[in-house]
Amino acid sequence: MEFNKEHKIIGLRVLSDNIIWIWKKNKSAVVIDPAISQPVIEYLKGNNFNLEAILQTHHHSDHIGGTRELINEWPNVKVIASLKEKDRIPFQNISVKDGDKLKLLDKEVQVIEVKGHTSSHIAFYFEDKIPVLFIGDTLFSAGCGRIFEGTHKQMFNSLKKIK
Repeated sequence: MEFNKEHKIIGLRVLSDNIIWIWKKNKSAVVIDPAISQPVIEYLKGNNFNLEAILQTHHHSDHIGGTRELINEWPNVKVIASLKEKDRIPFQNISVKDGDKLKLLDKEVQVIEVKGHTSSHIAFYFEDKIPVLFIGDTLFSAGCGRIFEGTHKQMFNSLKKIK
């Protein structure tokens, strides 16, 4: 998806039903929820991209499984995750909470807490010509994510929040 001449988002299909999102501008990239590392490393190195940041929406292995290997390849990468997940995402080096704002690839990115799937799930939002929301397992094209740690009420409120 291209939403202006500089910023593009591509999806790498991995495992049985995951997508690793890569948001890129010029030769810089941000990776969202890397389940595994090899396809990301191949894509980024094959296209001469520098990995600036990794966004982690929640702690499940199919969202963080490739992060350590990406850190090995790009030791200065920013790993951004929920402050509430320091134990389950211990390699994070930038901890965020609901309402925080970050500057990534020249865009202001807002952190939105979307509890339900997990007790500390977060999403990352920014606007350009179109709104962009990296939502993890809160919302899918055919419904919402399963409730593992949160409550149905929390999921309902999260869906209302992002609406």
